[in-house]
Amino acid sequence: MHYRGITFAMRRRDALKTLGIGALTATAGCLGGFEQQSAWRDPPLVEDRPDAVYLPAITEGMKMYGRTSAGPYDVALTYSYPHRFWTVAGTDLQKTVVEADDSLHLMASVWDRETGTVLPLDAGVTIEVLQDGSFVTEELAYPMLSQRMGMHYGANYRLDGDGDYEARVQIGGTSLHRTGSFAGRFETAETATFQFTFATDELHDVELTRHGDEAGTRTTVPAMEMMGVPTGKAPAVESLPGTHLGRETSGDASFVAFVVDDGARFDSDGAYIYISARTPHNEFILPMMGITATVERDGETVAEDRPRPTLDPDVGYHYGLPVDAVESGDVVRLVVDFPPQVARHDGYETAFMNFERLSFEV
Repeated sequence: MHYRGITFAMRRRDALKTLGIGALTATAGCLGGFEQQSAWRDPPLVEDRPDAVYLPAITEGMKMYGRTSAGPYDVALTYSYPHRFWTVAGTDLQKTVVEADDSLHLMASVWDRETGTVLPLDAGVTIEVLQDGSFVTEELAYPMLSQRMGMHYGANYRLDGDGDYEARVQIGGTSLHRTGSFAGRFETAETATFQFTFATDELHDVELTRHGDEAGTRTTVPAMEMMGVPTGKAPAVESLPGTHLGRETSGDASFVAFVVDDGARFDSDGAYIYISARTPHNEFILPMMGITATVERDGETVAEDRPRPTLDPDVGYHYGLPVDAVESGDVVRLVVDFPPQVARHDGYETAFMNFERLSFEV
């Protein structure tokens, strides 16, 4: 199976550059003027970052340009300072830095209007910006994870100064397997249109927070609460259908496994094993990951395959494996073949990259 996210890093503008990872000390206090601009142009980076989720040295707030609907989707367009983020291509991690003429970081949140389920769409999201009907810029927005916004799409954009603009968020739909009321939905491309005014002074009013001595600790900032925009939090474990096989941690990601004996609800002729992968702390979904699963019975392998990424209104984004049957004492083993193909804001870039084998007993 081809995962579109693997090619994202190769489709950005040629001017992207990488810098070595520096070790800068964060200090507490308010930011303003030149200090504020320096903070987002060259933000501090925690020294000795763990290979796990951690509290960044600095976090950016965000503001909203608007919210609208397009086909089955609700879409919100938000913005923040242009800022550094990290892309993943296969098993490679690359830093994307702020360039001198980047104006802002535009973000689109996309979710199902009926259920509120955030949608990681394999066909991608593009944001085109126009002014007075003329093209200004267009970028493929990366599927991204941030500690405040969770799962969204974003990139840094160059505008032609302060003024009025139109943003067209082009949603490519999905070929992911869909079950329940999601079957047959989210297949067509849709465009959400926003009118917005870019003002440098308003951008500089976006909150920046330094975390001082707490930076680098294995925790996160809370997820945002902004005008009903969902963050892609995975469903509560107690709400999921089937028999819970347990929760295991690898690569600082949580893997929650379930088995449903009658998998017809999930298009299985037999049983159905599914895995919900999520971040620690905020429990955001971890999509676009490659996983191989085996089912062992009395030391023999009775099933082996790659669980398919699936969208379901009750389970959310998960990895599902149809099998003939599952018996008491069976062991389900997981190997992560490649990490989530999503870009990351600071605090997530060192996590979810290297994984140990996992096992669950029925």
